[in-house]
Order: sequence, then structure tokens, then C-alpha cells
Amino acid sequence: MSGINHGGHGEHGDEEGKQQFFIFFTPCPPWLVSLYRSPRSSTLFILIDEVESSGRGLFGKGGDCRTMRLTGMSLASLGAAFALSAALAQTGPAGLSDGQRLAREIFQQLIEINTTDSVGDCTAAANAMAGRLKSAGFPEEDLKVLGPHPRKGNLVARLRGTRARKPILLLAHIDVVEAKREDWSFDPFKFLEKDGYYYGRGTSDDKAMAAIFIANLIRLKQEGFKPDRDIIVALTADEEGGDYNGVEWLLKNHPQLIEAEFGLNEGGGATARGGKKLFNAVQASEKVYQSFLLEVKNKGGHSSRPVKDNAIYHLAAALQRLAGFDFPVNLNEVTRAYFERVSKLESGETAAAMKGVIQNPPDAKSVVYLENIPSYNATMRTTCVATMLEAGHAENALPQTARATVNCRILPTETAEATRETLVKVVGDGRVAITPIRQPKPSPPSPLTTEVMKPIETITQQMWPGVPVVPVMSTGATDSLYLRKAGIPVYGTSGIFGDIDDGRAHGKDERIGVKEFYDGQEYLYRLVKAFTSASSNQRQTAGK
Repeated sequence: MSGINHGGHGEHGDEEGKQQFFIFFTPCPPWLVSLYRSPRSSTLFILIDEVESSGRGLFGKGGDCRTMRLTGMSLASLGAAFALSAALAQTGPAGLSDGQRLAREIFQQLIEINTTDSVGDCTAAANAMAGRLKSAGFPEEDLKVLGPHPRKGNLVARLRGTRARKPILLLAHIDVVEAKREDWSFDPFKFLEKDGYYYGRGTSDDKAMAAIFIANLIRLKQEGFKPDRDIIVALTADEEGGDYNGVEWLLKNHPQLIEAEFGLNEGGGATARGGKKLFNAVQASEKVYQSFLLEVKNKGGHSSRPVKDNAIYHLAAALQRLAGFDFPVNLNEVTRAYFERVSKLESGETAAAMKGVIQNPPDAKSVVYLENIPSYNATMRTTCVATMLEAGHAENALPQTARATVNCRILPTETAEATRETLVKVVGDGRVAITPIRQPKPSPPSPLTTEVMKPIETITQQMWPGVPVVPVMSTGATDSLYLRKAGIPVYGTSGIFGDIDDGRAHGKDERIGVKEFYDGQEYLYRLVKAFTSASSNQRQTAGK
């Protein structure tokens, strides 16, 4: 408590024979938000949040923390003062509501359970969350922890409603990518709050949403909320990798547990830059992940007698032709809406190019401008890029085999086979065989219906006036693809703002803003209530 003079308290010194009290009116430093009794006097300090006073600044000129001096106070008066403090600061010492405090506890618990593919245990995390729900009064029959492997368990929980409509599914994966202690500034599996951020592996991808869904489900039950449809929460394994993808396994083995009219998942988020909120994203589609093997075979020979027919040269020439090729621009409903809305947030050439690319046909100069910005280029078209090379068997031998892995991210309106046929034409060399490495997992875009988009837009304006909602297509992949392929539309939205220039998911010192975490919690709480309330249903039907 280094800001306090414990001796005589300056001009507020003790008066002999009287018990003295000081009420501190905040904003004050977080470490002062507590009851404090001076060790060297009979002085008691009480803090009251959210009240302004013209009293003396505790820390001298410019101090924000204000005090009120009270003398001769009886214990009864002290009790009244404390009650006043509690009434004015119902969020308690940490400044959190009960719901926020619960979300933080759950978040910490999840972060500190290692759920990596190598040594982690998703089953332990799933059981921990099931235990939370059971303690909150959820019956065992509505809590299922199941999976194909002892460490790859998935939780499916259900808050039962009137069933006037089909359920809504809230999806979050609880597995995380690998994280080594030596690569981080601190232990990645210890929850850390520092400088306005929560740190730890999985804080942004995707344990924040998992913690929020569980905390909000408990809150809804405690409030006695009766939804007009069941609310299903599914926390699943192996989204980041591994052999036991939870969503795929549930759809194959227990589809009735997660059958829903539509779902919410990661993939959208909300975007800020330098503290300014730019837009609240809704992920409604994603590209198809597909890698191809380009392979050249040759009889080889001794390197002292080289020939022009060289497997490495043939492969290199093919890759050079691929490097100079661009797939055509092909916008869909989601990407067209993305460029249209983001053009209003940009300025100058970028804004003009975005307006040009949504023309039919797209403006050629606009395409040239945007394709030099990787994220926009990936949004406009299918992309294929060489990522791995392997050739030869000895340094003194002509190569008998040369291989390259080409990773493609295919627009959801295009097919993997059509992409392979394009690669064959671009390479233009029959000696280069092109084969898919795995079978693709295409998924259709989720329709941008009024029933889904209107509540998102309404709540976004309630919480962040002036911030637009922008549909997006992920250039990467999420578990939403399995559900979309099964006929369940899924929308990626969290209301958790992150800086566009500070992406740390999968990387060193992963983090999420403290305030942003709780804003996301409130956003998802309101959104789920809107999607599961009979009155909301009536308004949406009328709106259609």
C-alpha cells in the first residue's frame, strides 16, 4: 500500500480519543479497492466505487482517488457506511459481477488444463465443465461426456426449453495447439492477468468462448430463464489437429445430441485497431482446405553424366508457372457483403478498390490493387501455393523423384476437382503428376437470414453504437464446416474485440483483453437470449 502515509496521515492525522474513518471515492488503483485498516492507528479506510467527490486527492495534486474524513463514528454507523459502500459497489473487491467472476474462474480452470494433442487431456476439461454444470443444478441426463479416445472426450450439455422451435447449438473447441515453456515469456498453462490482458494458451483460441458459454448457461438457469428452444453447448476435441475431431465424431455417432436449427461458433470475432473498434464480424463461410502432391519420376543416373531430362528441373519449371498464375476473382454472397461494408471503413485507394471489385464484372485495376494485400487477395479468389519440397536420394546421383506439396484454399462455391484440373492446365507438363493428398471437406456458406443477422446487428448497436456488422469468409478452417456439410448453418461470432495487428493465436504469449472478454460474455448472453426468446421469435417472424 505504498501510496499511504501510515504514521500520521498528514493533515488527516488521528485526533486523540476518537476513532477515525476515511471513505475513499474512486476511481482508485485496483490494489486499493478493499477495506484497509492502518496498522499504526485506529483509522479505517473504506472505498466506494463510481462516486465522485470534491474531497482531497489521496496522492496529491492530480490524484483521482478522493477521501472523506469521518470522526467519532460508532460501530452501527460504520456498518451503515460499509453497507453504503457495498450498495454502491455491488461488483465487489475485484470489480466483477457474480457472472463475470464465475466466467473468470471457469476460464482459468480451462486454461490450466493442458489440452494439447501430444500430452493434453480434453476429457479432463470436459468433465470439469460437466461438474460445474451439475453443481449448478443441471441433471445428469442433460450432461454427456463422450468420445472415441480416453483423452479426447467431448461435452454436450443441454438447457431444456419449451421446444417451440428446434434447438440452437453453441460450439467451442477445448483443445489447443502445442506450446513450449521455453518459447513463452511465462508458463503457457498458467492463467495470468497482466496489464489488462489474460494470458495463456487457448485464451483467444478457443477457451474464452468455451468458458463464456458454460458461465452464461449457468446464469440463464439461475435466473429461471425458460427458452423457447433447447440450448445445446458442445465443447469438443481435436479442432486444431489430431485424429479424433469431436464434431465429426459426434455427427457420425451421436447426431441427435447436437441436432439444431443453427449454431454459433468461433471464426468471426470482432476487429479493432489501435483501440478503435472497426467492425463486429460474422463468419458465414470458409474456404476448403486441400493439398495436392506434384510429383515427377525419372530413371535417374550418375551425376557425373547429367542429362536435360531432370526430375528436379521439370518440377521447378512447373512450380515457376504456378507462381505466375492467379485464379479468377469469384465473389459470393458473404465476400461481396464483406467488401461492400468494409469499403465504408477504409479510405482512399483501398476503399475505391473495394467498391470496384464488387462490380460485375470486377474492375481490373481494383483487382490488381487488392491482390497485393494478402488478406484481401485470399478473400477474392482460390489460392494455391507451394509449401514443401522433397527431391533426390543422393548428392552424387541424378534424382529419380521430385515432389512438391501445394496447399490450396478453395472458395466454397468451387470444387477441389475443378481446382486440380486448373493446376494441370497451368503446369502444362504431362511428366508432372498432380494428385490430392486427402479427400476435401467442402461446406456450403451459411445463409445471411434476417432471423440470424437482425439480433446480431441490434445487439452490436446497443453495445457499440456505430460499429457495423460485417459478414466474413474464413480463409482458414473451423469445425463449422462439418455442421454446414450436415445441413446445420453455423455463424462465427463472439463479440470479443482483438487488435487486427496483434494476432497471437497459435503463437507466443497468446492473450485476450480483460474488458474484451467480459464484453464478449455480455454480447453472447444477450444474443443467445434473443435467439431463444418467444418474443424475439415473434418479432423476427414479423420482420420477415
